[in-house]
Amino acid sequence: MNGKYVFPTILGVIALITACASFFAYGHGVGLLNPQGVIARQERALMLSAAVIMLVVVVPVFVLTFGIAWRYRASNTRAEYRPNWEHSRAQELVWWVVPMVIIALLAVVTWRVSHTLDPFRPIDSRTPELTVEVVALDWKWLFIYPAQGIATINYLAIPEKTPIAFKLTSDAPMNAFWIPQLGGQEMAMPGMVTQIHLMADAPGTYEGFSSNISGAGFASMHFPVYSMNTSDFTAWAARTQQVSSLLTFTAYKQLAQPSQNTAAAFFRVTDPYLYTDIVMQYMMPTASTSVSRMAAPAP
Repeated sequence: MNGKYVFPTILGVIALITACASFFAYGHGVGLLNPQGVIARQERALMLSAAVIMLVVVVPVFVLTFGIAWRYRASNTRAEYRPNWEHSRAQELVWWVVPMVIIALLAVVTWRVSHTLDPFRPIDSRTPELTVEVVALDWKWLFIYPAQGIATINYLAIPEKTPIAFKLTSDAPMNAFWIPQLGGQEMAMPGMVTQIHLMADAPGTYEGFSSNISGAGFASMHFPVYSMNTSDFTAWAARTQQVSSLLTFTAYKQLAQPSQNTAAAFFRVTDPYLYTDIVMQYMMPTASTSVSRMAAPAP
């Protein structure tokens, strides 16, 4: 490499890395790096810890890469040419032991933190958790609030500092539920119920969407998440319950038909087994609704 290009190249790479790091560190357009919930905050800490540990190898490699390129540039006639380099046990030891130690450290840290962030594990809090039943449709999201007797389409409201227990299923191809600023994603599958527990730290508006490609309307399968204080959430739920139309299983079947760019909609729900019927229709497709309910546990 010609010597006159090495130093500018090094400066350019350093400037690019610094600019990218500064941009992402302040969460510009990257929800993962701008957490607004206890789960997302711990996930970011895990990612940053893993990155710092890996930099123990990455930084020396880049330093040596540019250092060697500078030392053995074409214009440096003082660089010693040694084609018959002998085997060095000390260097082999460094090359093998250091990466092994780093991998072991990463494994231990990731294992411990990942188990504490198990999506099925409830969040420790003195505030009682709120259950939200989620159904992934083509191509929209249905949210059912069993305790409040309401349901929404492409609109999720939650109280701040309250653990939210999401129950996830799908009445369409397998999908993935994700609110990056509150926590990780979780799959939603027909005939099955999975869980994820999240909590927002403060009032705010966040973005939720599908992170699993599911067909033509996938790009429009997103929804706003409104974190409210407890009194505002209670008032919103009461208002929604009073003014919304009734969502029955028959009405749900019509609602579940494929549609794109679906506007937010609100319903009241009087049937406590609505979510059970949605799940069990694939478990017992030839059974009647009453048999389906007898086979399923009470919500």
